[in-house]
Amino acid sequence: MTPRRRAVRLWGAWILALVYFWLARPDTESLWTGGAVIGAGLVVRAWAAGVLEKDRELAVSGPYAFTRNPLYLGSFVIGVGAAFAGGRTWIGAVFLAFFIWAYRGTMAREDDRLEERFGEWYRSYRHAVPAFLPRLTPYRPPRETTVAPTRFSLARYMRNREWEAALGGVAGMGILLLKAGGYLG
Repeated sequence: MTPRRRAVRLWGAWILALVYFWLARPDTESLWTGGAVIGAGLVVRAWAAGVLEKDRELAVSGPYAFTRNPLYLGSFVIGVGAAFAGGRTWIGAVFLAFFIWAYRGTMAREDDRLEERFGEWYRSYRHAVPAFLPRLTPYRPPRETTVAPTRFSLARYMRNREWEAALGGVAGMGILLLKAGGYLG
């Protein structure tokens, strides 16, 4: 991704977040439902970050055995949860449009980069594992490969800075709770 496109994606996300918090109308039911879905998305992201050795090896175990992009899937689930928590149906449609715009090309570029780096091994994995929506059974690498499954590691989770997503989820829910309680406009 070019630095310009990354900046547009980042600024777009911040602008949408500000508008979201301003227009959100959370209530008890939307907060419980949305919070549970956000929690599920954070778990998916945490699991993925805890097995990922960025730019070192091809991740094919843990959540990567079900989808090639579990971090993006987790982000999507978090966004869906935020749409519920905000109490406004149209927020989901805006989020979906932004997500497709921001991540469809990103996933395609990452596919190209991984194919270039890992060649046939990645092509075999890509053929067996969906890009986004998970498969029902875990992928098993061919017997001739020597890749050992990577187990979750808290150190990897921290090194991949995934705690930032968890902190963002907690902060966002805190803002919505304050808004639902009448403490914020």
